[in-house]
Amino acid sequence: MLCIPGNVNLEINFEDLMKLSYLIPAIILFFNPYISKAQYLVFSQPHSNGIYRSGEFISINAAPDTPRSSDTLIIITCRNFLPDSCTSLVLRGDANKVYNGIARGPSTVIFEGSSGKFMGSTGIIIDPDKFRPSTRRPSDFNAFWKKEKNELKALPEKVTSSPVQQSDSDYVCLDIELNCTGPKPVRGYFAKPVSAKPGTLPIVIFFHAAGVSGDWCRSKPEIALKYASMGKGALSFDLNAHGMLNGQPDSYYVDLENNELKNYALKGVEDRNSVYFRGMYLRLLRTIDFLASMPEWDGKRILVTGESQGGGQALAAAGLDKRVSAVVAIVPAMCDWGGSLAGRKGSWPYPFDTDNDIEKMLKALPYYDVAHILKGSKATIVAEIGLVDQTCPSSAIYSALNQAKGKKIIYTLPYRGHHMTQPFYKEKWEKEILQPIDDFITDYLR
Repeated sequence: MLCIPGNVNLEINFEDLMKLSYLIPAIILFFNPYISKAQYLVFSQPHSNGIYRSGEFISINAAPDTPRSSDTLIIITCRNFLPDSCTSLVLRGDANKVYNGIARGPSTVIFEGSSGKFMGSTGIIIDPDKFRPSTRRPSDFNAFWKKEKNELKALPEKVTSSPVQQSDSDYVCLDIELNCTGPKPVRGYFAKPVSAKPGTLPIVIFFHAAGVSGDWCRSKPEIALKYASMGKGALSFDLNAHGMLNGQPDSYYVDLENNELKNYALKGVEDRNSVYFRGMYLRLLRTIDFLASMPEWDGKRILVTGESQGGGQALAAAGLDKRVSAVVAIVPAMCDWGGSLAGRKGSWPYPFDTDNDIEKMLKALPYYDVAHILKGSKATIVAEIGLVDQTCPSSAIYSALNQAKGKKIIYTLPYRGHHMTQPFYKEKWEKEILQPIDDFITDYLR
């Protein structure tokens, strides 16, 4: 280890670093907990969105957000480099240079700071438009999904519903169960304005993030009612990702999580017809058909939205059904699962990082990878991408988004991980990202 005392500027040859980019998913900065007094480490860089083109100069600076009575020792190391390949520097006063270099891409780099608890991070992405899926799209991809959709449409619709009591008499809300060709039925909550006229309303479908027993995994009447009341009203559906019963005791969901749905995302990854996401995607297609058959639909607008696994489902819906006209995907999952096969990190649930047979997975998983499903979609896509997200990496998401042909509104956030874990940026995020996305949905539904 080379330790550099005093006030120094550390320069790293970025070009040489990128030559080894297949070994470098991140650069990590570790704080000495006995010296650091800062609550947050604040990074700065030339581009506020963290996007660069090959050949551009990059300079990363860092400084604590509060005054210090002592110096802050930072150790910089490259993950997957040799253990002794690290350098330390001392930060004093103003912003300190952490990194200098010329961008070479397509690639990504993450800078993190830690002193036993999360302190701060920033990320960059170079040539994002050049990322491509890391696996091959099957030659019979379209034929496979045409067959699945034909079988779905051939199944006579059987709907079971029960009214949900709620305070606003201007809206109706129903607990819905709809049969499906997948192993589980569609289950969720549906809501619409009572006085809606034929041909006047858009469709909104909300998809849930990963998990089974968590509160965020369960469909709720209030979510369906929220979207049903936006704009000038909508046919709204809060879709249960797993076909679980709605409104059950906690013990029901915990039992599913510990038994039937334990590690669900990796079930059947070696067999095209057994991949867990097959049922999930069929349920979302069945939901679209169900809503599109209603006389109130305007025949034009179908907006789908979700975060993480929900964002992946939303993108999949846009790729599998041309009627989907708009997508809001927040840090979407299921994009470019095979990233690790191309020397970069793949997306959740990382099937190619398991002990399953790679050749069998290569014959099964591409049919369900959003990076292939989204190809050719003309839907308007609004996407939020965290450049320090290691659950759904930016390179994986861009590999999928680059396959779509419609309008794209992409927010890349250097400070966002899979969750907003840096409170220092919360106000900035709410104003510059959260509010514009909410405005887009509201305007689209008018």
